[in-house]
Amino acid sequence: MVFSSTVFLFAFLPIVLLVYFMTPGRLRNVCLLVTSLFFYAWGETWFVLVMLASIVIDYLSGLMIAGALGRPWSEEVQQLTPGGDRTARQRLGLLFSLAANLGIFGFFKYFNFTVDSYNATAQLLGLSALQWETTLRVALPLGISFFTFQSMSYTFDVYLGHVRATRNLLNFATFVSLFPQLVAGPIVRYRDIAERLAKRRVTVDDFAYGVRRFIIGLGKKVIVANAFALPADKIFAIPDAELTPGLAWMGVICYTFQIYFDFSGYSDMAIGLGRMFGFHFLENFNYPYISRSITEFWRRWHISLSSWFRDYVYIPAGGNRRGHGRTYFNLWLVFFLCGLWHGSSWNFVVWGLFHGGLLVLERINRQRSLFAGVWAPFQHLYVLLMVMVGWVFFRAETFGQAWAFLRAMVGVSDGDGASFYPALYLDSELWVIFLVAVVGACPLVPYLQKRLENVASDRSAARWPAWVESASAVALMVLLVVSSMKLASTTHNPFIYFRF
Repeated sequence: MVFSSTVFLFAFLPIVLLVYFMTPGRLRNVCLLVTSLFFYAWGETWFVLVMLASIVIDYLSGLMIAGALGRPWSEEVQQLTPGGDRTARQRLGLLFSLAANLGIFGFFKYFNFTVDSYNATAQLLGLSALQWETTLRVALPLGISFFTFQSMSYTFDVYLGHVRATRNLLNFATFVSLFPQLVAGPIVRYRDIAERLAKRRVTVDDFAYGVRRFIIGLGKKVIVANAFALPADKIFAIPDAELTPGLAWMGVICYTFQIYFDFSGYSDMAIGLGRMFGFHFLENFNYPYISRSITEFWRRWHISLSSWFRDYVYIPAGGNRRGHGRTYFNLWLVFFLCGLWHGSSWNFVVWGLFHGGLLVLERINRQRSLFAGVWAPFQHLYVLLMVMVGWVFFRAETFGQAWAFLRAMVGVSDGDGASFYPALYLDSELWVIFLVAVVGACPLVPYLQKRLENVASDRSAARWPAWVESASAVALMVLLVVSSMKLASTTHNPFIYFRF
C-alpha cells in the first residue's frame, strides 16, 4: 500500500483516523501499532516478521546496554553517562544489535548481489558458478533499509547515553513500525519522539497543518513526479546504441526532477501524517537543488540519512579530528556505505564514491566548494551538473548503460534520432509541469510566506491573513481534487524509494 493510492486515501487513512480518535488516549499506541502492522503486511505478508524480529532484538539490546535486562520491572532504568566508559556487557549488547540487524539487512539486501558478483567473477576466472542461484532468489522486504537503521539508532543512542532505554515494548514497537514513515522514511530517532510516544495530544492547528502538508506532498508526487517518471522510464529503456545527446539529457533531467519530487513528496506526506497523530518529525529536504556546493547539497538532501551516517559512522570513525588523511578516508567510507545502503548494485557504489570524491575535493579546497568566489550561478550550475552525473549511475540498470548515457551527454553517441527522439516524449503538459518543477525546487513559497507575514505585521494590512488563508484553502482543495483525478486516470504511479 502506498500513500498515493485510492485504497490508502479513501479507505485506510479515513478509517484509521476515525478509529484512532475514538480510541482512549492510553490505547492509542495499540491502535497505531496494529494499523501500522496491517499497513506493512498489506503488501509484504510474512515479511512483517522480519520487522518484528528487529523490534524485539533492539528492545532487548537496549535493556542489556542499560543494565536493566532481567531486573525488576519497577526498577528505574538508568541513562548512561555520555562519553563514559562502557562495560563488556554493554559493548556486547550493542554488538548483538549491530550483528543481528546488519545480518538481517545484509542477507535480504545483498544475497542476490553477492551470488551474482561471485558468478561473474568465476566466469572471468574460469571457475565453477553457483548453479542454485537461479532457483534460490531472496526477495527484498519493503523499506528494510529504513526500519533497520531507525531501530539501530535507538541502541546506538542508548549506548552513547543520548536516551534512556525503555521497558515499554509497546511504545518501542510503535516507534519502529509507525506507518507514516515506515517504508520510505524519514529516518526518525527514538530520542526525538520518546516523549510523544508516552504522552501526546493533537491540536486543531497541528491536525490542520498535517492535512496541508500531506496534500502538498501528494501533489508533488502525483502531479509532478509521475509526470516526469513516464518519459524518464521510457528513455532509460531505449537501447544504448539508439541514444542521442538530446535524449540522454532529457532522460537525466526528467529523472532529476522525478526523484526529488517523488522522495520529498513522500517525506512531506509522512511529516503531515505524523502531525495528524501528534508526532513532530524533522524535515528531510531543504531545497537541495539550490545548493552551491556538494557539501551543502548533502546538508539539504535526505537530511535524516545524512545525519544518521554522520552521527553513527563518520564521527565514531574519527570525523575530522585525526588529520586530513583520516578525514578524507572517513568521507569516502561514509559515502561508500551510503551507496551500498541505497541498493545492491555496483552502480550505487560508484554513485556513493563519486559523491564522496567530490566532498573530499571540496574539503581539500578548504572552502567547501570547488568554485568558491566565482559568480553564484556558476556554483549552482556545477552542483546541478555533478548531481545529474551521479543520478545517471543511480538510475541506470547497469554500469554499461550509465556509461552510454554519459557518453551521449558529452556528444559521443551512435543514435541517429530516426526511431527515438525527444519530441516523442514531450507534450504541452510536460512543459507546464517542467515550469512548475523549477519553481517548486526553489524556496519561492517560503519567501512569499515570509513577505506576507511581514506585511501582516503592519496593522494597516491586518485584513491580509484572512484572505491568504482562504486562498490557501481553495488552492489545497484544488490540489487534492487534481491529484485524485490523476490517480484515477493513470496506472503509472511508482515510488522510487520503495526500492530501498
